[in-house]
Order: sequence, then structure tokens, then C-alpha cells
Amino acid sequence: MSPRSLAWAALVALPLAALVLLLAVPRLDGLWQHNPSHFWLVLLAAVTNVVLAVVTGDAARRRGDARLFLVSLAFLSAAGFLALHALATPRVLLDTPNAGFVVATPVGLLLASAFAAASSLELSPEASVRVMRRASQLRIALFVLLGAWAAVSLAGIPPLHDPLPEESARGWLLAFALPGVALYAFAAWRYLGLYRRRRAPLLLYVVTAYALLAEAMIAIAAGRDWHASWWEWHLLMLVAFGLVAWSARREWHEERFADLYLDATAGTVRRVSVLFADLEGFTAFAEQAGPERVSAVLEEYLAVAIPAVREHGGETDKLIGDALMAVFNKRGDQPDHAERAVRAALALQRATGPVAQAHPDWPRFRAGVNTGAAHVGVVGAAGSREHTALGDAVNLASRLEGQARAGEVVIGPETYAELPDGTEVEPLGGVHVKGKAAPVEAYAVVSLPDRNAGAGAETTDG
Repeated sequence: MSPRSLAWAALVALPLAALVLLLAVPRLDGLWQHNPSHFWLVLLAAVTNVVLAVVTGDAARRRGDARLFLVSLAFLSAAGFLALHALATPRVLLDTPNAGFVVATPVGLLLASAFAAASSLELSPEASVRVMRRASQLRIALFVLLGAWAAVSLAGIPPLHDPLPEESARGWLLAFALPGVALYAFAAWRYLGLYRRRRAPLLLYVVTAYALLAEAMIAIAAGRDWHASWWEWHLLMLVAFGLVAWSARREWHEERFADLYLDATAGTVRRVSVLFADLEGFTAFAEQAGPERVSAVLEEYLAVAIPAVREHGGETDKLIGDALMAVFNKRGDQPDHAERAVRAALALQRATGPVAQAHPDWPRFRAGVNTGAAHVGVVGAAGSREHTALGDAVNLASRLEGQARAGEVVIGPETYAELPDGTEVEPLGGVHVKGKAAPVEAYAVVSLPDRNAGAGAETTDG
């Protein structure tokens, strides 16, 4: 073990050594009961967790990453039960704390430890998709549990109504602490292995946080109320969650939690469909129009084009000048990605058609769609990272878009092969595109069959 690793291990073990010393020498375990300090300390830890839960949950949703979602649930469960424990402070809600509020912290940390341990597993892409499909239900179930716990505690319903005798309370706290310590230790060990592979500072802070939370669970069970050993676990929680928040704050904001992603999210080869669209003749138009007019044109077009793409499940990957790139099946949860991409391209043409008709001198969108294997993942260096799709399939989508006329959607052969029966196209034959030695079979889409039988067809305006 390197000197740096030894120093880190010693630093992490220091709170546990201090706890042992306080318990072994009771005269050092000073008594200090200050209700406002307890309330605000626990509430600050809860607020920190809420912020972490929101930002990690949002990143998990955008990337379809189950690990990050489980991490967000860990933060959310800890936040909710910590808030309940803050309310256990005498004379906040009740004159004397009852069992429901007192044991809320170990319950919340135990639940959080289960989510933390689950997040440390390297889930398969299929398992990750299954978890994310149930994300809303899991989040709602957690809120229901928190609400029920608070209601039962406030209503004075057994067994959470009366203050626990010290011996009984110690038994309950120990029962929660033992599995919590084991789960946090497991999560720390797994994330340490991930850190050794990726060498990302954020991962080391997560390992440290889970180690400190394991120690906090020990302090919860062993500490003496309102003594230094009792205050220690409150501080350990705040430091643990604060470390993660601070380290994440230092990361590049677009992919702040990329170092936590599952391997399949961080980078994998996946079959996707890519949509490119740009304004035909935009360079010549921009040369004659002023910058303000060019900006107004783009804003008006994109205001309707981007929602049309998102409506069909496309993720806007890039906006480069007048060009738009959207990727379908980036998260591996859209088996019908080729059809979605073509429908999105047609929807984009329909949505921007009225804008073009209202301004006859404005350039109009042309679009290209291609399907194939691409590398999907995080690219770039610290300070400038993005989650994108790369590869020949992506490049060909851009080249096909260059073959389209204004108002038209041109697709490649693999996209055409995955479209439903009844799709009407105009074969363009083998077209020569930059970067390809052989001609590429291309098709201009005329219409797609409507998903509602007998309701007509989806067409371009071209």
C-alpha cells in the first residue's frame, strides 16, 4: 500500500478511533445538550441530501443510468428520515421525542445503505433498463413510506408513540446498525474497486463517504445521548454527504456524475438511429443577413424543431450553428428507434413547414436518418465532457442529410429495413457520399403508416 493510501486509510479510521476512546474513557465523553444546534445540524444534512438526490436523479433520468438512480434513492431516503429525526428535537413538534422520530435516522441510513450497496453492482444494460422503467414507482414508494412513518409518529400510534427506554432503544439501534454497517462497507469496497479502474476523485470521495456512514451507524448504536460520542455521528453524516456534494461541484457540469456511471453508460457499442437536420443554403443566407436576423431565424425554427424531435423520444445531442443532431436508443430502451427517428424527422419537417411558409426568403430544413452500431458514451477531458454517439453510422447520417432537398427526409438502407410495412419511399439509388468508397443506397421518405390503424399516413410537407 502506498504512503498516500495509508494516509487516507488512517484519516478515514480516525473517527472510529475517537469513538472508541470516548467510550473507553467516559470522562472525555462530555455532555452538551443544545436543541437548536441539533435541529439545524441534522436539517443541514437533510438539505444536502435533498440537493444531491435531485441532481443525481436528474442525471440518472437523462442518461438512463440505474446506478446513478439508486444513488439518488440513497440520498433521498437519508434526506427524508434525517428530516424526521430533526423534528425529534424536543419542542420542535413534540415536547418529548417519541420512538418514531428517534429511530428515524438509523432507519433512513439503513435504507440508504441498501440502495448504496445495490448501486455498487455492475448491472447489465438490460437490468438497468428494467430499473429505470420502474423509477417512478420506486420513488413514489419511498415517499409513501416517509409519509406513513411521519403520520404514525405524529399520531402516536404504537409502536412508534412512546419514548423508548434506554435499554430498548439501544437494542433497536443495534439492530439497525449491524446490517447498515455491513451494507455500507460492501458499497465502499465495491466503489473502491471502481476507483482503482477509473481513478476518478469523485469515486474516492464516495468511498470515503460510505466508510464514514458505516462509522456513523456504529456511533448511533454506541454513543451516549447528547454526549460527544452522540454528536459524533451527526457530524460524520454531514461530512460524508458534504464530501460528495463538494467533489461533484468541482466536476464539469454537463457530465458531473459521469465517473459513477455504469460501464454501459460510460461507453459501449450500441445500435442507434441518428437524425441530422440543417437549413439548406444557410451559409449564403447568413452571409447576406445580419447576425441578429440569423439568430432570430434559428430561434424560431429550433423552438418548434426540438420539441418535435423530443416528442418521439429523441435526445438532442448537438446544436452546431444551424445543424441539429439527435440520437435514438442512446439508453438502450427504444427497440423501435429507427421508426422513432424517421417519425421525428417527418414531425420536424411538419413543425417547421409553417415557419418556412410564413417567411419565403428563409432557408428550410433538410433531414437525414441512419441506423447502425455506434460508440455511445462519455468523451472529452476534465472540464469539457459530453455524452454522445460516435462512429461511421453517425457520419453517414450527416452525409445522407446532405443528399436531401429542402423539406425532405433521406434515410439509409439499415433504417429502411427496420421501418414498418406500408412505409412509402422514393428510392434514390446508390448515392456517392464523402468518406464512402462505394455508393450508399438511399431513400426519400414519402410517408409512414399511422400507428393508429385506419387513421391515414404520416407524410412530409416537401
